Amino acid sequence: MNTKSTNALRKKRQQLLNKLNTIDGKFIRGSITESYKKCGKPGCKCENGIGHGPKYAMTINFPKRKPEHDYIPLESIALVKEYVTTYHQFKVIVEQICVINREILKRREEL
Repeated sequence: MNTKSTNALRKKRQQLLNKLNTIDGKFIRGSITESYKKCGKPGCKCENGIGHGPKYAMTINFPKRKPEHDYIPLESIALVKEYVTTYHQFKVIVEQICVINREILKRREEL
């Protein structure tokens, strides 16, 4: 990163900001878990398989608070996965912008 000119860094930062502008607020922080449960009924097909499911849940961790867990209906899972993926992409872009800004600040140049 430090081999690029400041102008190149600013240009890259602007490209990243433009990418952020394409994210229209459809993101959510959290992780999705998939689970299968055995019901315990004698003779049920789940007895010898992986269990009933899949069931999906989302866990969201907060600093200094208990994690929150929410059930995700099966018909919503594709959309929720998309939102979580978009959040991770958003995070990567923001971190790249921060790296660029730190490099420009190290050079004692105007952001």
